[in-house]
Order: sequence, then structure tokens, then C-alpha cells
Amino acid sequence: MNPAQSVPLRSGEKIAAIGQGTWHFGECPGRRDDEVASIQLGIDLGMTLIDTAEMYGNGAAEVLV
Repeated sequence: MNPAQSVPLRSGEKIAAIGQGTWHFGECPGRRDDEVASIQLGIDLGMTLIDTAEMYGNGAAEVLV
């Protein structure tokens, strides 16, 4: 990972500086294809951090990812 693309944690571990959030993902079945495409594009462009939580769409965002 390029240092300009990472953020150091207190532990010394580095994580990606830019990622994609998934709040509201999986809530509307009509947007599923676009949501999947946006995640795939991010991964294709080198994204390594996807933020999700089981509360996003009652778990639907995690299933989608």
C-alpha cells in the first residue's frame, strides 16, 4: 500500500485512507445492481476498505457485499 493511500493506527498497523461506505445499501431491491456495480468498480480501482455493519439495511448491506 502506498503511504499516501494509508492511515497509521496507534498500533502501527496501516489501513486504507479511502474506502466505501454501505449505509442504505440493500434497502431497495431496485438499486441492487447499481450497488453491486459500485462496490465492484471500487475493488477494480484498488479499494481495499468497505465499511458495513449488520444494522445497515438490517444486514442486507453485508449480504450484498
